[in-house]
Amino acid sequence: MKVRVFSTPTCPFCVTLAEYLKEKGVEFEYIDVSVNEQAQKEMIDKSGQMSVPVIEIDGEIVIGFDQDKINKLLKL
Repeated sequence: MKVRVFSTPTCPFCVTLAEYLKEKGVEFEYIDVSVNEQAQKEMIDKSGQMSVPVIEIDGEIVIGFDQDKINKLLKL
């Protein structure tokens, strides 16, 4: 399962999301869109959003820390 988190260091929801995923033992790629313009463009193209966090779980996009949807996609 491939999990990618588009984030910024100053986003409190992003920190909460990362802590939640670590707590559940989920490996994920952290992508800081505040310093990576290419990743920021990819995130906007995929989600239509400029705000973070945006989570990609096996190609499915989740906007924000939507715990129910994240749990469903991760089968937690």
